[in-house]
Amino acid sequence: MKMQTFVQPVQVTVPRKIFRAYDIRGNVTLLTAELVRQIALALASHYILANQKQVVLGFDARLDSERYSQMIAEVLQHAGLEVISIGCVSSPLLYFAALKYAGNGVMVTASHNPSTDNGIKWLINGLPPTPSEIQGIADRIEQQDFVTLQPVAVAAKVYSAFWDYGQFIQHDIQLKAAHRISLDGFHGSAGWIAKAVLQQFGCQVDALHCEANGHFPLGAPDPSAVERLAILRQSVLAQGSVMGIALDGDGDRVVILDEQGNMVSPDRLMSLFAKMCLIEHPQAEIVCDVKCSTMIAQTVQRYAGRFRMIRTGSSFLRHYLCLHRAHFGGEFAGHYVFNDGRGKGFDDGLYAALRLLEYLERTGQSLTQALAEFPERIATPDMYIASHGIDGQMLMQCLEQQIDLDNIQLCTVDGIRLDFPYGFGIIRPSNTGEYFTVRFDADTAQHLAHIRQTFMHILQPNFPQIAQAIATAH
Repeated sequence: MKMQTFVQPVQVTVPRKIFRAYDIRGNVTLLTAELVRQIALALASHYILANQKQVVLGFDARLDSERYSQMIAEVLQHAGLEVISIGCVSSPLLYFAALKYAGNGVMVTASHNPSTDNGIKWLINGLPPTPSEIQGIADRIEQQDFVTLQPVAVAAKVYSAFWDYGQFIQHDIQLKAAHRISLDGFHGSAGWIAKAVLQQFGCQVDALHCEANGHFPLGAPDPSAVERLAILRQSVLAQGSVMGIALDGDGDRVVILDEQGNMVSPDRLMSLFAKMCLIEHPQAEIVCDVKCSTMIAQTVQRYAGRFRMIRTGSSFLRHYLCLHRAHFGGEFAGHYVFNDGRGKGFDDGLYAALRLLEYLERTGQSLTQALAEFPERIATPDMYIASHGIDGQMLMQCLEQQIDLDNIQLCTVDGIRLDFPYGFGIIRPSNTGEYFTVRFDADTAQHLAHIRQTFMHILQPNFPQIAQAIATAH
């Protein structure tokens, strides 16, 4: 493969804070058109150096996404790569389409962020980039170190990926009844896809906000806050739906409501998903991130599986599942990945919801009944504590030295996590800002208060500001 460099060097400011741990994402005042062009040049170099020739390209509903996608297509083609364009789609549909082209894809999306943001995520050989590879894109731009081939003379190929995706899901998921489903797409790029797939199964869908609208009139397309689910809850109750499905802006995350309109916590949902996999695959490995409840590990143990906890981040989850062949992995943020010989090994909110619906139909249970063995936990959301200039690694090392491990299990995979017989607490430095993320989980309010007090007691001597912030955070 003959490579050349013919790009004229330019001076461009690289705002490092938008080159995050898992993707590139930030305000459009930082992710400018010129920076998008430079990112595309750097991505082209990575694909070429990995001996790849084809790249699938998609974009979400945001106002700038189609324009940015067209720019990226032009740059990739001029660098010598064949571009397969699939239009305004969900990230899972992009991942699916990329599998037909050596696992290479670029998605213009800022996921669940506000309309003022945009971003880029990508796959090479079927896997998302590591944090160091994302920083490598920024390095390449700063150094103006780009590799190209002879430009491709033909226009981007257009691929209608939805038909193949729908056919795959219909072969994978076995449903017999015409279920009532309430669906909220939050005006992202995944709503129309989910509606169409559900209707293919004969479901009666009450589709809310499933038209792509980059203005996001309801606010940021993030369903993780319970107050954002009021309209969906009303639909579930009014329609008598089996469940409510809420997808984030690009469809890789999902929030589920039960038939009574109650939001199902990620911990309970992952426990049920783990049970579903282990019934079919005894001794299989189940993976979750460090922010997940102790209940998941207990569930895996009860159903004779193997449990592994890994650091937070969907890219870490995908890499682990690929390398270790774990059967299921999930994140507290709402990413669920089935890798059990079904599914395709990537996070797809719609697919996870369909696996759940299939299980309910097969067992004849309501969602409330299926979740009964996984009681709701007393837990805080992710709480964000200002760092006050304290170095994260220094705080982690100091904490580790002061912890009395009597009846407490220490995990340092990502920050400091302490597991008690009845719950856990975690504090970890942010990957993207000057703050710490803190979360507590327990079986009772009294145990939750005890875990919080334990963290405050350990932190108070050396980090009183952090201890005080934990005391008042909610």
